[in-house]
Amino acid sequence: MRVRRLGWAGLEIEAGGERLLIDYVRDLSPLFTGWKPGVGLAAPSGKATAALVTHLHRDHTDASALAGALTPGAPVLRPAPGHGDDVDNVTTLPAEHELALHRLAAEVVDAWSTREVGPFRVTAVPSVDGLGDPQLNWVVQADGQRVFHGGDTMFHGYWWLIARRFSPFDAAFLPANGAVVDAPHLQPPSPLPAAMDPRQAAAAAEILDTRYAVPMHYETEQPDKIAGYVEVSDPENEFRTHAGRRAHALAVGEWLDLAT
Repeated sequence: MRVRRLGWAGLEIEAGGERLLIDYVRDLSPLFTGWKPGVGLAAPSGKATAALVTHLHRDHTDASALAGALTPGAPVLRPAPGHGDDVDNVTTLPAEHELALHRLAAEVVDAWSTREVGPFRVTAVPSVDGLGDPQLNWVVQADGQRVFHGGDTMFHGYWWLIARRFSPFDAAFLPANGAVVDAPHLQPPSPLPAAMDPRQAAAAAEILDTRYAVPMHYETEQPDKIAGYVEVSDPENEFRTHAGRRAHALAVGEWLDLAT
């Protein structure tokens, strides 16, 4: 199995001649001010058998991108819809609408459920979303290797349960930008990170006992973000400091071959 970083939280995983996508996006304009489609992101190297999404924020679920990257009828495995009314779900409703618009084969899955998709065995595991929306993380197994994808989760108490069931991991892709979010529908705002910061991501990597700890959910260029979204200034280097020998940063478009 080999894994390619597509930018932000996007991954392409290849095994047995097939591809699996996680949180693949091409449009980050809901998050980046003045962002141009495709900038700082890579496209998959071919059509994918299936897609996984961690949650329905538009920087993790891009239905238009998935519609162009998947084989016809390919499943899109996703968490449950948001709780409450339209105000509660303001950050998930655009992606919900787009999934329906593009007629993708979206399937809601529960934490700890497992699916066989081509050569991939995928398991949804618990996660905690910084805005209170439903989120899953993913464990992908193929070719005798195991990968973890952390979406933009906060640090939480499920790490040890996940580790007991699946560790050691060959690679764990972990959010590391430590974004503090001041959203109009979440007032008063929290001064604490809504996604793991580099130190928390390194702690998660240690608990998961991963061979490669790969930081994600940041951009090296640090483009202008929407108001109310403030990141750690240098997540990649801070992560290297905290994760030590496990740290393995990947450039956008770069592959990591887990068989070597």
